[in-house]
Amino acid sequence: MEAKKTSGTHESKTIGPFLLTGLSRPTPQVYDREPYCQTGVRGLLHDPHVVLCTACATLGGFLFGYDQGVISVTLVMPQFIDKFPRIALTASGAGFWKGFLTAMIELGAFLGALNQGWIADRISRRHSIVLAVFIFTLGSILQTAAANYAMLTVARLIGGIGIGMLSMVVPLYISEISPPEIRGALLVMEELSIVLGIVIAYWITYGTRSITGHWAWRLPFFLQMFPAFVLLIGVTALPFSPRWLVSKNRHAEALENLARLRSLHWTDKRVRHEFFEIVAEHRFERELRAQRHPQLQNGGRWNGIMLEIHSWIDCFRSGYRKRTWVGIGLMFFQQFVGINALIYYSPTLFASMGVDYDMQLALSGVLNITQLVGVSTSVWTMDKFGRRALLMTGSALMAISHIIIAVLVGLYDKDWPSHRGPGWTSVAFLFVYMFFFGASWGPVAWAVPSEIFPFVLRAKGVALSTCSNWLNNFIIGLITPPLVQNTGFGAYVFFAVFCVLSGIWTVLFVPETKGRTLEDMDVLFKDNVAAAAQERKRAIEAELRREDTVGDW
Repeated sequence: MEAKKTSGTHESKTIGPFLLTGLSRPTPQVYDREPYCQTGVRGLLHDPHVVLCTACATLGGFLFGYDQGVISVTLVMPQFIDKFPRIALTASGAGFWKGFLTAMIELGAFLGALNQGWIADRISRRHSIVLAVFIFTLGSILQTAAANYAMLTVARLIGGIGIGMLSMVVPLYISEISPPEIRGALLVMEELSIVLGIVIAYWITYGTRSITGHWAWRLPFFLQMFPAFVLLIGVTALPFSPRWLVSKNRHAEALENLARLRSLHWTDKRVRHEFFEIVAEHRFERELRAQRHPQLQNGGRWNGIMLEIHSWIDCFRSGYRKRTWVGIGLMFFQQFVGINALIYYSPTLFASMGVDYDMQLALSGVLNITQLVGVSTSVWTMDKFGRRALLMTGSALMAISHIIIAVLVGLYDKDWPSHRGPGWTSVAFLFVYMFFFGASWGPVAWAVPSEIFPFVLRAKGVALSTCSNWLNNFIIGLITPPLVQNTGFGAYVFFAVFCVLSGIWTVLFVPETKGRTLEDMDVLFKDNVAAAAQERKRAIEAELRREDTVGDW
């Protein structure tokens, strides 16, 4: 879409604190908010540039999913067990060592996500993606070359650090470059890439299991370096986040990037309205932080370190606390509804239902495809029906699936060969569960945390939310093998309880962010919107517009 033409002389003009050369001086315009495009898939077709940027960035999600998916078949490969006998079923403590190896990537990801908050603020979202890819590649090299259990464990820890960094910064970057009308659909692309990575990794590993020797499991680890190299090349073409550029007082570049991301001219009133909102939000948050921490505003390395520490603490203070707990809670429930228990240990679960070995592996692969189909539906439903509706529907249907499976496993797991019908019914409801997780808690839990925080705390808030994901993922990775081995149907009851709790919690605490700009979240959460604060924010935006009109700010 072309920008509306404006009258004026063709000259260099100072617009605010930046210089735009060779562009026409716009006449004053009315800055009413107008949509950029339609919601859902039609909106994606409207803005191909931002879609391409998102697709490149979501290769980080693909790496995350690939590394998760590669382990499920690997853990049951005879060639892998021969190299690492500690995880063999006959070995002492095999359940713990298998869980520890699986969960090590989550521990590394927790550390990576925790540190990515300040890194993304310091060196930019784009450059922090580059750093994460380097760390991930190092971990991949070490996993491919692993000579013993200890080396493989350390390699997965290092690779996990890179994955954690990517899992935090990619949705953060996408949320900051997306138009509000299709932000949900674009954030779904992150989850879509994660699940696509899981599916591709699974079927690659399924194919390599027939290779004689250790390359049966080394080759899948080796192949994950190729999409990492593609991401490393592609990230050089990504624009910096306009919001990050504003935080660094690079206003001219911010406006230019925003216009390019919206496929409009910088004089278009929608672009300028969004730009004014971004600058006003940043100025307001800067003033607010100066009021909260006046003793740390004088510069200096020590004051900078203390301000960084206080910024993390601010996430849990009045004005931001509710958002932080929403982000942490979403990621907590995303793990405790049982998804990664199925991804990591689905062959084991199918075995407990009486399915033979080859069928276990084939069904596990189809299970991942089912999740991919579910995620695909949310490209349309996220911005159509909203986040809350998807979460509540998903919680209900996942709980029903777990309860039915628990009943059937409890009644028939002692003699599955004589009860093939109930066995296949259990399998069917695993697929039902996976579809509705992919359509709800999979993408929504990644999308909402990157939307709800103000810019000054967005990187740290998303980092805390992502850390919650990985910490709880780590716990699930550790407890699932003994839970399945020792409780049978109790594992499904355990996850069903958390599905019910997730739905209740959503009703009570999660607001609807559909169609809102990132700068609207103060009003939505009503946790930092004292009348004086909102009046000050409006005054800043009005001041920016007046200064733009006269060309003196």
